[in-house]
Amino acid sequence: MPRELKTAISVGIGLFIALIGFVDAGLVRRTAAPPVPVQFGVDGSLGGWPVLVFVVGLLAITIMVVRKVRGAILYGILGATVLAIVIEAITKVGAAGPGYATNPRGWGLNVPRLPDHWIQVPDFGLLGHFSLLGSFERVGVVAAVLLIFTLMVADFFDTMGTMTAIGSEAGLLDEDGVPPNSQRILVVDSVAAAAGGAASVSSATSYIESAAGVGEGARTGLASVVTGVCFLLATAFAPIVEIIPYEAATPALVVVGFLMMTQVTEISWDKYDIAIPAFLTIVLMPFTYSISVGIGAGFVSYVVLRAARGKAREIHPLLWVVALLFVVYFAIDPIKQALGVS
Repeated sequence: MPRELKTAISVGIGLFIALIGFVDAGLVRRTAAPPVPVQFGVDGSLGGWPVLVFVVGLLAITIMVVRKVRGAILYGILGATVLAIVIEAITKVGAAGPGYATNPRGWGLNVPRLPDHWIQVPDFGLLGHFSLLGSFERVGVVAAVLLIFTLMVADFFDTMGTMTAIGSEAGLLDEDGVPPNSQRILVVDSVAAAAGGAASVSSATSYIESAAGVGEGARTGLASVVTGVCFLLATAFAPIVEIIPYEAATPALVVVGFLMMTQVTEISWDKYDIAIPAFLTIVLMPFTYSISVGIGAGFVSYVVLRAARGKAREIHPLLWVVALLFVVYFAIDPIKQALGVS
């Protein structure tokens, strides 16, 4: 994979997590008007106290980042959470509800109020409740294989994009733009994904929000160990975690998105056969809300454009295979229809 395409993956993921931050904070929202898919806040305004908390938190973090304050992101989240608690105690804003339907100016995830109980016993009742061959029994072999293929491609390239982007942000990539110990990372991610399924929880996988930790200086596996321990503790201290609303946490994603966006200067925009795939990679990640789609569009367009310029022999054989796999991935619905699979 060309180094500039790897850079485009990092930049695209940066824009993607920034968009996640804006959407989760309610600054960017869907609109009911068909010609306009999204809008700024509520009817073009900030839309209530929660979004104001997000703006204040974002400004506070950016000021601390500019002044090179260590722990700026953590301090910003804590400060915004305290502000959110005070505002909720005074104004009684309440929850927004799914899709901001019931209360457009409410809190997006958690209502920031002090809990009645600070500790609760975690419920592991679903642990181990899974069926290894259940999908084959329910939908048949062909449909199950196509489903597994789709999940595998999405998970693999999401992980690849994540580790490349975070490795680039941390300055850990080698001269070829490859993260160290890539094979180990992919093996660990695969085992974690399978273990997550066996535990009847969401797929356990590498998370692009880890870039927030890298932005604060994380460079070794110790940061991941600490994060894992904190997640384990959070099962008992869930009432404390639930104090923090989206609007207090998401400024961190926007700031980290900016840090990752700075790599865009490393792309040679005057070379169209690499610039166009890089552009598609960057824009399709946030526009489609999918890392895999952005990576796939970049791979496929790169192979097509290089071949069109008569440089097919310069394309690594694995890139041809990956591009073909992504063509199948993108066309999975027509393939299902052709095979008569629902």
